[in-house]
Amino acid sequence: MFEKNLTKKMQDLVLEGHIPAKEVSRVIKKPYSTLLRELNPFDAHAKLGAETMFEIVKATHNISVLEFMARELGYTLRPVDGQQPVRQGVKPHRPHEQEATM
Repeated sequence: MFEKNLTKKMQDLVLEGHIPAKEVSRVIKKPYSTLLRELNPFDAHAKLGAETMFEIVKATHNISVLEFMARELGYTLRPVDGQQPVRQGVKPHRPHEQEATM
């Protein structure tokens, strides 16, 4: 069940986020129709890969799915010392330096 919950959270992140889904697909260089299919938790033949998931998180600057994963595993996320946390839909001040640790 965790897998479907994770895929649903990714689908919500893309479809209901501050960045239009078509823009996300352009940024991650994946056809829009393919992205939507991979994000569909009820499509048993298309899966969202870890690399695509990571690219979506980077493109949207939304770490809510990482927080969900950490919480499910009994962890929390915190920003690297001295860095500002990324909040949903908000770009970090230094986008290439933002990291999260568990």
